[in-house]
Amino acid sequence: MSDSPYIFDIAGSASFEQSVIENSFQKPVLVDFWAEWCAPCKALMPLLAQITEGYRGELLLAKVNCDIEQEIVARFGIRSLPTVVLFKNGQPVDGFSGAQPESAIREMLKPHVAEPAPAAADPLESAQALFAEGRIGDAEALLKELLGENSENALGLILYARCLAERGELAEAESVLNAVQGDEHKQALAGARAQLTFLRQAADLPEVASLKTRLAQNAEDEEAAYQLAIQQLARQHYEPALDALLKLFTRNRNYADGLPHKTLLQVFDLLGNQHPLVTTYRRKLYQAIY
Repeated sequence: MSDSPYIFDIAGSASFEQSVIENSFQKPVLVDFWAEWCAPCKALMPLLAQITEGYRGELLLAKVNCDIEQEIVARFGIRSLPTVVLFKNGQPVDGFSGAQPESAIREMLKPHVAEPAPAAADPLESAQALFAEGRIGDAEALLKELLGENSENALGLILYARCLAERGELAEAESVLNAVQGDEHKQALAGARAQLTFLRQAADLPEVASLKTRLAQNAEDEEAAYQLAIQQLARQHYEPALDALLKLFTRNRNYADGLPHKTLLQVFDLLGNQHPLVTTYRRKLYQAIY
């Protein structure tokens, strides 16, 4: 017996009438005539199941054990195994005998079976995409719905905190991060905390225009260079900030007790190991160190 709601075994003529004939007025039903001794039948079964599952309810699969269901076999004149018959509106409309490749089976089904509706997007992935596009409000709304169903979703909480932080709700964002349980998402949590740190630091620093003026007057002004990088990080201008921090580290790795190096590592946590900027600047940092 299959665990799938779309796949079932036939047990007797009454079962066939209900599960195949009656169901076929609602959705096409693929009937797999098989036997325990038939090796090609065993090879075909998982393929038919996979195809059926892929239609997500637009196609049903009924399995008829021909050694047991002799009356049904005689009724439809099944002479070779495996035989597969497609029923629609109470009648057989197509089918094949013998093992077939997946492409041939799908081609046979195409005129008769509706394409499945697109799978619903994962709400967390959708929120992550919205956040990356800068659509903070839309991401936050989606996350509220997600967390309403599961308030302990760690990644959801972390991203929700980042949305709050981007809106300037820093204290509330920190409270949300403190609610994250476990160590499974340590890097994402560290990244969110780094974002909070940058935003808090930027609030107490001179304006960007002032810092740029200082650097225009003195390109060696290390304090202005570092503070400008923090302002850029707070505004998610990651590449110029990373570039400035790396140059400052290369020029004076002992500046403020190695603060440029520590900040670079915080940005790596914030962006994540898969981010192309992290790949590039981690390599550059390694070269600068060694």
